[in-house]
Amino acid sequence: MREIISTKPPGTPQGPYSQGVKVGNLVWTAGMAANDAATGELLYPDDISKQTTKTLENLQETLEKAGTSLANAIKVSAFIHDIDEWPTFNEAYKAFFASDPPARTTIAVCGLPKGMCVEIDLVAVVPD
Repeated sequence: MREIISTKPPGTPQGPYSQGVKVGNLVWTAGMAANDAATGELLYPDDISKQTTKTLENLQETLEKAGTSLANAIKVSAFIHDIDEWPTFNEAYKAFFASDPPARTTIAVCGLPKGMCVEIDLVAVVPD
């Protein structure tokens, strides 16, 4: 059985996709960024550290709605606008996954919306 996960914050997606989908004890999230829940506005333009923090906070809220948390993330995919900013991204990311981090792929991409430095999606387990 598929359950659609939607929260406020981080709010309703701006396209034809679900914020999260829960099937059994797994949750898949859509790619999220550092958007303000009330306005949808991208926060902290061109600041990958602050955007990473806000993005992971948005993902945490989605996971909480599904009955889990970032502590139960098993796979993260991160898309950053500039591979030279990987060390800065990684420092902000480590604050959320200090021990036993999930598997992760980080890819530098072009074409993120203006001012957006990072987009992250993940898969998490819902504990029994």
